[in-house]
Amino acid sequence: MRVVGFIVFLILLAIVITVIAKGVRIIPQQTVAIVERLGKYHNTLQAGVNLIIPIIDGIRIRHDLRMQQETVPSQSVITKDNVAIGVELATFFTVVEPKLATYGIANYVEGIHNIVASALRATIGKMELDEILSNRDRIQAELRQALDNASENWGVRIDRVEVLQLSIPGDIQNSMEKQMRAEREKRANILQAEGEKQATVLRAEAQRAAVVLAAEAEKQRQILDAEAKQKAQELEALGKAEAIKLVAQAERERIEAIKKAGLDAQILAYKSFEALAQMADGKASTIFIPTEAVNALGSVGMIGKIFDVGGKSQ
Repeated sequence: MRVVGFIVFLILLAIVITVIAKGVRIIPQQTVAIVERLGKYHNTLQAGVNLIIPIIDGIRIRHDLRMQQETVPSQSVITKDNVAIGVELATFFTVVEPKLATYGIANYVEGIHNIVASALRATIGKMELDEILSNRDRIQAELRQALDNASENWGVRIDRVEVLQLSIPGDIQNSMEKQMRAEREKRANILQAEGEKQATVLRAEAQRAAVVLAAEAEKQRQILDAEAKQKAQELEALGKAEAIKLVAQAERERIEAIKKAGLDAQILAYKSFEALAQMADGKASTIFIPTEAVNALGSVGMIGKIFDVGGKSQ
């Protein structure tokens, strides 16, 4: 009996331990668990230690709350100019409402793939190939908008949509490469022509500047020459004026000295004729006599005597 009782005790203990273990749930960080009670949503378990009622409560699904990445398989789409291209995308999304992500859609990852494929065809179909190659940002923005509208009731937020790869048919790619080479050659020719044009303009401007500088230099030289001549003339005139002034000053002083000596006009006239007589001793044949001196002497005979004296002296 004791052995049987001990066995029953061990069985009951094991059942209790199992029930307790079933009722304790440890949820990792950034993870939640959806709990159903008798098949109906009951609550959402957050990170940490949680207790549930075994057998009655059960965990339906766990959701990772971190940002997740899903690569959408390459999709074949037709552009507006009827070119078939392959597009491979990557979507980045986050579960924000675990309850909606559980009961709003059966599989939100598959739903995202399908919505991406549909939105991609609608977006690419409105654009030409050149626009697609040069406007990836526009494609990504339109796809994100379409996914946000579709996944609003799924409890999922679309964070980013990235175009990973665009596959272009070989013949189209060859044509594009030829076009790119032609564009490069065209740009090179334009740049060369622009460079030659700029060089010609610069040479012309340099020549014009040289002519202007030469003209300015010649003008400046002429101005300096004129100023030098003007200065020389001014100095010469000043010299002459100063000389005349000095002669006049000397003559005035001589006359004042004679006046102070008490000499009258007749003596002055006589002295003048003495000077004329000395001048007559020279080789000059013509002598001009001031009228005042002739009047002072009073007779022509005196003049004759002066010249006679001059003739004897010869």
